[in-house]
Amino acid sequence: MHAYDTKDLERLFGLPASAVRALARSGNIHPVRRAGRLHYSFQDLLVLRTASALRAANISSQRINRTLQQLRSALPAGSDLNRLSLTALGNRIAIREGQTLREPETGQYALALEIVEEKGRLHVIARQDAAESEASADELYMKALALEEIDPQGARAVYESCLEAHPAHVDARINLGRLLHLAGRLREAEHIYRSGDQREPFLVFNLAVLLEDLDREPDAITAYREALALDPQFADAHFNLARLYERARDPKASLRHLLAYRRMIDGQGA
Repeated sequence: MHAYDTKDLERLFGLPASAVRALARSGNIHPVRRAGRLHYSFQDLLVLRTASALRAANISSQRINRTLQQLRSALPAGSDLNRLSLTALGNRIAIREGQTLREPETGQYALALEIVEEKGRLHVIARQDAAESEASADELYMKALALEEIDPQGARAVYESCLEAHPAHVDARINLGRLLHLAGRLREAEHIYRSGDQREPFLVFNLAVLLEDLDREPDAITAYREALALDPQFADAHFNLARLYERARDPKASLRHLLAYRRMIDGQGA
């Protein structure tokens, strides 16, 4: 647990005291008062980080708290919100899954879309095929996306067919690895993430998350660092590295990555 006052939290996350209190009242964070100061767990800090990013994208505090409560109630027992990656999609909240986005209020995916980030906000633009040779693979990819909600096993099979047709289809590789991960088939997911020739930041980031679940935190640190080498502006990788270095009792490295994350978030809000 870490002791922070309101000024500390505003400096780290840009959240006013009223927003922090609202998160606590909603049960989304659970600070503990000790010796006259509030102490926050690292899980609380992760929720505060998410709320900060969503507020920076002009999402209202009321919507943030309502969505977090809905997600918490839908999670399996023993799970926490920080297993989800939340982001802003226009004025709505979406769950980032690989390179796709799903809106928790509707359960719908953003299909056949390209997600681009500009000044801290996500925008959706129509996606154009790079070449006709990829058309059949893209059709399979779209079919798999449509199956994910109703038939995850069928979706995995179609993603596999997509990769057979076009092994360089990074989006299919990311989503197949994610589905295998969610199904508890962690070793198979790792094989999928590692077997492609292309190294892409989201793919490597997902691999790092998987390695954490395999209790291979040193390997996860290596993967997060690779994601940053591929995309130095990957703020989530910095934040996760800060968490892992704290566990590894390397406070200097943890602080370095936490400050790098903070600079990026502040820069996005500028």
